[in-house]
Amino acid sequence: MRLTTLGACGAWPAAGQACSGFLVEHDGFRLLLDLGYATLPRLLALLPAEDVDAVFISHSHPDHCADLNPLLRARSLGTARARPLPVYSLPGALDAVLALDRPGMLDDSYELRAVTADFEVGPFRAETRLLPHWVPNAGIRLTAAGTTLAYTGDSGPTSDVVRLARDADVLIAEATYVDEVPLDSRAYLTSAVQAGRQAAEAGVGELLLTHLWPGTDPAAAVAAAAVTTDTAVTAAAIAVAAAGSRFPGEVRAV
Repeated sequence: MRLTTLGACGAWPAAGQACSGFLVEHDGFRLLLDLGYATLPRLLALLPAEDVDAVFISHSHPDHCADLNPLLRARSLGTARARPLPVYSLPGALDAVLALDRPGMLDDSYELRAVTADFEVGPFRAETRLLPHWVPNAGIRLTAAGTTLAYTGDSGPTSDVVRLARDADVLIAEATYVDEVPLDSRAYLTSAVQAGRQAAEAGVGELLLTHLWPGTDPAAAVAAAAVTTDTAVTAAAIAVAAAGSRFPGEVRAV
């Protein structure tokens, strides 16, 4: 299994960055986990739009799904027409982003598929859990060839994250804040400190922090999480590429 970080900013993309988006590959199959603002140009630096095999969207906030629209446009209007793209999402989560174009324009470019507790997508066995956020949000656990990756989307601290990530090789966890989450968001967002605790309880092999608030020092988030876990901790931060250079991504074997 191979994981490429396309973006990891929460809320909006900082300069040279992108919001939530991950490319997961195994046995030639390419699955996208979320497609937030500015992720598509990074994806297209790696592969053509028609080479994506499926998309999973955790929830309806645009920093997780806005770039689904240009991906579908590229597949529908580009010179290499692609088959309908399977898109997995919760009911109604993509209504707004799919309504950006005139009615019917992109209908042949995708197939909406319901997110269930267990399903298969390509070579992956997928398991999902509803996790607390302002809108319905599905965390996902992917397993292929004995390797497991878990992704929270956005979530408040909950034992369901621990269940989702139990013994996973990698947990990609929302960590919008370094240590203290504002009072009005404590049920719906997580800090790096809390993500570290959940990773420790789940016994994951590696914790990858994502959805950091723009301007957050990734090293500070990593240090805060490391206080609460012995798990290896990194941040899914993207280095700003030099002008005119090809986006290198942040690629790792899982």
